[in-house]
Amino acid sequence: MFSLAEVLQIVGGTFAAKISTGEHEHENINVVGAVEGATAFDGTAGVEGRVAFAGSYCIPSFSTDSRTLLPGAAFIAVRGEKFDGHDFVGQALSAGACVAITEYAIADVPCIVVESAIHAYGQIAAEHLRRLRENGITVVALTGSSGKTSTKDLLFSVLSPHRRTLCPEGSFNNDIGLPATVLKADTTTEVLIVEMGMRGIGHIRRLCAIAPPDISVVLNVGSAHIGELGSQAAIAKAKQEIIESALPSAVSVLNADNPWVRPMAEVAHGPVIFFGESSDSHVHAGDVTMNDHVQPEFTLTLPRGESTHVTLPLIGRHQVANACAVAAVAYELGLDADEIARGLSSASTRSKWRMERVVRADGLTVINDAYNANPESVDAALVALAAYPCEGQRIAVLGAMRELGDFAESAHHTIGQRSAELGIDLVVAVGDCGPWIAEGREGMPTNVVTSVDEAIACLLALCAPRDVVLCKASRSVGMERVGTMLSDGFGTVSP
Repeated sequence: MFSLAEVLQIVGGTFAAKISTGEHEHENINVVGAVEGATAFDGTAGVEGRVAFAGSYCIPSFSTDSRTLLPGAAFIAVRGEKFDGHDFVGQALSAGACVAITEYAIADVPCIVVESAIHAYGQIAAEHLRRLRENGITVVALTGSSGKTSTKDLLFSVLSPHRRTLCPEGSFNNDIGLPATVLKADTTTEVLIVEMGMRGIGHIRRLCAIAPPDISVVLNVGSAHIGELGSQAAIAKAKQEIIESALPSAVSVLNADNPWVRPMAEVAHGPVIFFGESSDSHVHAGDVTMNDHVQPEFTLTLPRGESTHVTLPLIGRHQVANACAVAAVAYELGLDADEIARGLSSASTRSKWRMERVVRADGLTVINDAYNANPESVDAALVALAAYPCEGQRIAVLGAMRELGDFAESAHHTIGQRSAELGIDLVVAVGDCGPWIAEGREGMPTNVVTSVDEAIACLLALCAPRDVVLCKASRSVGMERVGTMLSDGFGTVSP
């Protein structure tokens, strides 16, 4: 992928100690090519200014995880919220890493010392993508307050039969996940699909510097992260960076039905494709109905007036907008109406805990949507639960929606109200926000528990075989454990 000399040229910084390639150890680094503006230390003497390093060894991969890196890889010692990669440098070298990219020198460890390891990771990924541009790779970047991962998976299902498409499983949408995704692309990759998340102004702009989009997609602007940004207007401003920081000729794919997204067309560099259910959208869904499995069926209309029927194999009406976004991107990439319809109608999700449905042998249905939650996504999940065929009770297991700040109490109260309006028979409200949800229920059956373990015990006591159970909360709650336990048949439910 990159030689040692190239990595130094990309990230700058200081080279310290010796390098082992697995076959040879180099303590006195050979001068094989110039690196401007770097500083080197070869184990015996410091050299300032214009320096060069043994560049013949090619680093095949880069990793931030000492447990999974491949032999010969460079280990990026990223500082995270819970872990500091510098604590695992020794483990990484024992696993076969040839060098570590660190923020300070570590004794007896071959290091490239930089000011910010996470920034260096992004620089390496950006250079890798820059070289791949020569092969005509197309970058499709998605953002939105909800639906990013489901839409990414849906797009992969539609494109992959026709284009060599790279798309990560799960949600790799930050300063660590995005470079990891980019570095998996190679010269055979035709389409690279990436998610771009944010927790503040400037975050998406920084991600776009790593992977400037050819096609930018904004799914929606809701209230996720409103506690950190303060208003939907600020959230929209942060999301808009995916349009502003795209390539000069980039296509913008925008949700015409979202009042915060539609105006982003004003800052688009290139063509704009609107999608949604509005008839004036370039790509729109009409005659939307829900089948017996709460899967949307609709007529999809494309920019030149072509129409086709789609039955999405996904739960929830909210998936219609996601499908329209996917259709817009696929159309821009040259797929025709039949190819798009077939792809959408046969799609599957690649990422876990997104409206996963399991029907147990005893008849209990579990809908595990526990990967993350915000007010809009919880509302959509509750609507799907309310519409789901059920001979027993509809039960929602709801936990905290994080990062809402001063809006947390009112948002959870509203979700409780909404569950009551939709006729959800029972809510199990988990954790510190549970009482607010219960208050919103205004006397309708609600069990407030303090932990996921208590929720599991409660459900085993209350569920019956014909019930339908929805699990939904922010990622930090660990609500997926409830869905997994029930789906795997842990324990038995009352007959």
